[in-house]
Amino acid sequence: MLETVKRLLVGRPIPTTEQEHQRIPKTVALAVFSSDAISSTAYATEEILFVTALGASSLALGLDTLVPIAIAVAILLTIVSFSYRQTIFAYPSGGGSYVVSRENLGEMPSLVAGASLLVDYILTVAVSISAGVAAIISIPEFSDLAEHRVLLGLGLILLVTLANLRGIKESGKLFTAPTYLYIVMIGALVVYGLYRDLIAGDVGTVPLPDGHTEFAVTGGSLSLFLILKGFSSGAVALTGVEAISNGVPAFRRPESKNAATTLVIMAGILGTLFFGISLLASHVHPYPSEEQTVIAQMGLLIFGNGATFFILQIATALILTLAANTAYADFPRISSIIAKDGYLPRQFANRGDRLVFSNGVIFLALAAGALIVAFGGVTNALIPLYAVGVFTSFTLSQTGMVRHHLADRQRGWRKSAVINTVGACATFVVLIIVAVTKFSSGAWLPIVVIPAIIALFKGIKRHYSSVEKSLYVEPGFRPRRMNHTVVVLVGRVHRGVLDALAYAKSLNPTHLLAVSVVTDEEEQAKIEDQWREFDLDVQLETVYSPYRELTRPILRFVDELEARYDNEIVTVLIPEFVVSHWWQHVLHNQSALILKGRLLFRKGLVVTSVPYHTE
Repeated sequence: MLETVKRLLVGRPIPTTEQEHQRIPKTVALAVFSSDAISSTAYATEEILFVTALGASSLALGLDTLVPIAIAVAILLTIVSFSYRQTIFAYPSGGGSYVVSRENLGEMPSLVAGASLLVDYILTVAVSISAGVAAIISIPEFSDLAEHRVLLGLGLILLVTLANLRGIKESGKLFTAPTYLYIVMIGALVVYGLYRDLIAGDVGTVPLPDGHTEFAVTGGSLSLFLILKGFSSGAVALTGVEAISNGVPAFRRPESKNAATTLVIMAGILGTLFFGISLLASHVHPYPSEEQTVIAQMGLLIFGNGATFFILQIATALILTLAANTAYADFPRISSIIAKDGYLPRQFANRGDRLVFSNGVIFLALAAGALIVAFGGVTNALIPLYAVGVFTSFTLSQTGMVRHHLADRQRGWRKSAVINTVGACATFVVLIIVAVTKFSSGAWLPIVVIPAIIALFKGIKRHYSSVEKSLYVEPGFRPRRMNHTVVVLVGRVHRGVLDALAYAKSLNPTHLLAVSVVTDEEEQAKIEDQWREFDLDVQLETVYSPYRELTRPILRFVDELEARYDNEIVTVLIPEFVVSHWWQHVLHNQSALILKGRLLFRKGLVVTSVPYHTE
């Protein structure tokens, strides 16, 4: 039954030989790897206003800073995009800043980059989903769903998770149409809105809510600190730019060329839409609100509360929800690379039935869901946590690329080194601005979490190194014959016990005996009578347990055997029933399960279940 449900939800298994056919073209890749970056245009302008238009400032001052900040972000986007284009060609195997840092800067910088990327992708899912929910509840007809925003967020995470468990190719096809629909609708909003404002002159401004007191319309003051803080909020538009460099192997051949082309297209769309939205906002005066997004306010003003506005909001909700798909495409891939290096559990490196790193997909969903619950699904509460990891990985990646060009010195290396140097300096400056201006708003959390993740990486690496060292075999080593005692646990004589005894004899042990735990003399006499009745030639020993315990008497008996025979290894055979239906197992073998759990951790002890299948 479980297998049937799994196949319905996830699909049939895909053989490894079809891995090449799972690669995706540029049109699909743009939706898979760029939805995060492009979707940030839905909330980046709003996040700037949340900083620059509230408190001691005013809406007028906040709106005046939108275009200058948008220009600064667009310049930064251009620098970062050209820098990551260098990374795509230098490291076509993917891995982005983690691999670049590992190859050029050493272990610790690579772990910082890896931890930053993992935190970034978890936050990408949480922020994108919560922003998608905000877009849904901004539709007047759906405003009553605001009190259920956490449940809505968790439901959307579940849907995206199931889609990604079906494979990157299938999820990419599913998410392509909403991505392009969003690009068309936001482009239409900007173009038609600017036409109505600058040429037709019939649009006016967004009406303020009745009785608002959360911000002043005019007056106030705007300090340099708040302007820089607003810039750091707007810089979240760059989140996801690195995703293409992380997922180069997913592209059709030639991977690097196709990935680089997709990166340029994505940067052009992102920069144009973000600047256009900020320019339009500076003309029509939307206000920061948790009840209705800036995009929704401008959509209502430009299109009216009709079908076009409804499509705009649905497209926005879809792209914000599907923006999480960028993280689902990259988080499992990055975690698999880190796992292969020994810094994460090796299960993260395993591909599932559909050739995706399904363990990474599931872990990402659980972590993002926990954040949605912890922060109540509110987007601007999550944003300050977002940018620190993003710009840390940006800075390390570009610094590593500078070292790469200086060491490799291929054709045109000087020009490439200059591009990456400018990128490293620019992203480092933004990192400092984000860390300083948003430290008290929550940026301190990733500053604490990233070192904790690095400590976890190192602990896992130490464990794997220790295990590998203990498993090392010197050349010419040959194990000697061991003194081996086999013990068969017996409750009463039945077919399962007889099969277990026969199996025990086939092992040809040094010593073979059966043991039964009894609570009184009557029970002891009963098992001894059965032993004589079946004429069993295996030595039977009984262990008295007046308090009806099983595990501790057996453990003591094993200790006595090791002392009696000077054993190097003891095998305990446990006969177990295998019944016809899975639910019937609840009625059997519970004592055996507990006993195996206790015996498993004893050195020099082997525990073996001998199944007997009932008819």
